[in-house]
Amino acid sequence: MKKSFFGYLIFFIALNVFAQKSDVVSVLKNDAGIKLMVNEKPFMINGMNWDYFPIGKNYEFSLWNQSEEFIKKALDDEMSLLKNMGVNTIRVYTGIQPKWITYIYENYGIYTMLNHSFGRYGVALNGVWTPITDYRNPETQKVLVSEVTEMAKTYKNTPGLLLFLLGNENNYGLFWAGAETEDFPDDENQKRLMGEERGRPMYKLFNEAALQMKAIDTNHPIAICNGDLLFLDMIADECKDVDILGVNMYRGASFGDAFEKVKNELNKPILFTEFGADAFNALKDTEDQEMQAFYAVENWKEIYYNAAGVGNANNAIGGFTFQFSDGWWKLGQTKDLEVHNTGASWGNGGYKLDFKKGIHNMNEEWFGICAKGPTNSDGFYKLYPRAAYYALKKIHEFNPYKNGVSEKSIEKYFCTVNIKRALKKAKKDQLELEKINKN
Repeated sequence: MKKSFFGYLIFFIALNVFAQKSDVVSVLKNDAGIKLMVNEKPFMINGMNWDYFPIGKNYEFSLWNQSEEFIKKALDDEMSLLKNMGVNTIRVYTGIQPKWITYIYENYGIYTMLNHSFGRYGVALNGVWTPITDYRNPETQKVLVSEVTEMAKTYKNTPGLLLFLLGNENNYGLFWAGAETEDFPDDENQKRLMGEERGRPMYKLFNEAALQMKAIDTNHPIAICNGDLLFLDMIADECKDVDILGVNMYRGASFGDAFEKVKNELNKPILFTEFGADAFNALKDTEDQEMQAFYAVENWKEIYYNAAGVGNANNAIGGFTFQFSDGWWKLGQTKDLEVHNTGASWGNGGYKLDFKKGIHNMNEEWFGICAKGPTNSDGFYKLYPRAAYYALKKIHEFNPYKNGVSEKSIEKYFCTVNIKRALKKAKKDQLELEKINKN
């Protein structure tokens, strides 16, 4: 039977609407534990903190302000490497347009967790930039809630969007004066006082924002990003409508009691929004890929141990390794942008392989799973995978939600993650980069 033009039009409109339908993402709690579900299937986030900064650029550079041709090539170069590594989700800050979230998903099968900093580095009030955010201020509250609800409206039907993340260790921002990482104050009374005075209003605002975003978008969970578990009791009190606790956690080879504490005190899924190790050994004063890979392997093993159904805390839904490529601008932020600085900005005794009391050992410019090559005349650069890249590729091939998975079977699989073999694979990349840098 001959179809009318109108019939064909309706068919193609319906087909397009179906093709653009976003996923339904939810948090499931049952006797087995807590899982993230995508279209009713369990989803372990094998994530990566990802950005795009050519050497010589800093936070003022935005990939999303470049030409379409530039953005497409940059994405094609890096998403192909991420896909090969087994990464299924990237963490990206606001600024990315919805079409690029969909482009990444449709071409590489990689989801995006969209991150609004929620005043972490300041807020614009009446057209004036205010570097220190006071969450008690009614105008600040109005601006931040307005920004994230607008984000929910803009992105809610975007194919490839996995979830929303609010903040970036904003509880630490209550103490630090700027964006650059600093040593944390030791005085417990000072921490608590600041928490009650400035932190509790912040967590209340997180919850209010989550409620208003959920009124707009019911398909994507809302997570917050906390610095470790500081003020977990306040989160339990004030963030009852937040779906997921995201944590930036740098404790060394083990996350310790984090899984059990979150289970017992919060009963929400834990998502590691940042974790990992740098690839520079502060004691040996040289690059140390083996050390970085060791910490990555140990951290991911614990995440899988605590996935739902394995038999431990059953509340880990994944993590985002920090980070995909070196950030040459991180130390100093506005100076020496073309120098790969080896200075460490803070000390952490959890990273015992290069820690000595009294020295800083966390090298902010060396956290890349890939080393970064020089910027060419077109503004692009090449990445050179380190040993951690190849170790993580092997790790992400494992599905902790398979039937019959136990801590014993995870341990057995991780015995096949050979760091020495990963080092051999990375050696070719390292030699190529060293040759380029000499010329």
